[in-house]
Amino acid sequence: MVARGIGLYRRIGPLFLKAGAGWGGSCFRKDLEALLDFAIKNCVELPLVEATLKVNRSQPYRVVELARELIGDFRGRRVSVLGLAFKPGTDDVRDAVSIRIVRRLVEEGAKVVVYDPKAMDNAKRIFGGDVKYANSVEECLKNSECAIIVTEWDEFRKLKPEDFIRFMRNPAVVDGRRIYDPEVYSRKLKFKAIGFN
Repeated sequence: MVARGIGLYRRIGPLFLKAGAGWGGSCFRKDLEALLDFAIKNCVELPLVEATLKVNRSQPYRVVELARELIGDFRGRRVSVLGLAFKPGTDDVRDAVSIRIVRRLVEEGAKVVVYDPKAMDNAKRIFGGDVKYANSVEECLKNSECAIIVTEWDEFRKLKPEDFIRFMRNPAVVDGRRIYDPEVYSRKLKFKAIGFN
């Protein structure tokens, strides 16, 4: 509600005020790190920039923690990751949040299944045989014990609680992009959203 209110101010706007699993891509992080490096060399403190980078590094792991709160130990459990590109509309996975999330899940013994409408080929170069690759949302969710939304593709926005219930073995969802209404989804399935729970 606070972000929505701030976004109504036309000089700020709503586009970049959504809580989420963090940002990816190669440009913004490099720009902030360059700004911080310049500030340090010139004895200027930029605590907001430092905090922004620190929070962005930790957000993907917060998503993993929310998933653990829903299902417990990941070892041997099938976990679906929906969205691999760092933003919708691209196949770009450079510095994508999904990389940190998937790697942590794999490290902790999860059987990870991934799906993205455009970024599958690029993801295969990163994850190789460490994960399974699905050809559709349905295939990705099938028999899963937890689904994590990482990229806010329209295809994922259209999913209803009933879709997760129908396809998953255990309908537990972590919304890493806040694309679902937490009140509606948490009434129908195990649900956590970044920045909400």
